Amino acid sequence: AEIYGLKILKRHIEDSPNNMTRFVVIGKKSPARSGHDKTSVLFSVKDEVGILYRMLEPFYRNRINLTKIESRPLKKKAWEYIFFLDMDGHYEEKKVREAIRSLDKRCLFLKLLGSYPKATA
Repeated sequence: AEIYGLKILKRHIEDSPNNMTRFVVIGKKSPARSGHDKTSVLFSVKDEVGILYRMLEPFYRNRINLTKIESRPLKKKAWEYIFFLDMDGHYEEKKVREAIRSLDKRCLFLKLLGSYPKATA
């Protein structure tokens, strides 16, 4: 908040001393490539054998390092999940763009959350 001049809405929100909270700044424009970027996407898939393997294959094929994979259950349907994925690279990079396009063809829903410089701390 100090670095970017942001308003702190609530302090000490952790419920465990070992928690790490990730904060994001939402804007109308995407940051330009910095050469040290990360891209985040959300996607959902049909529940079937091997589906997560097939979803991650485009990143392997394009040699993209995935830095986070997290799943959350959908509130509307039992046994269906939305996946949150972070990867090294910027969406303007050809290999990142191609991997995300390939993923989009294989899933039910995909939302590109954006590309941004990696945190330095």
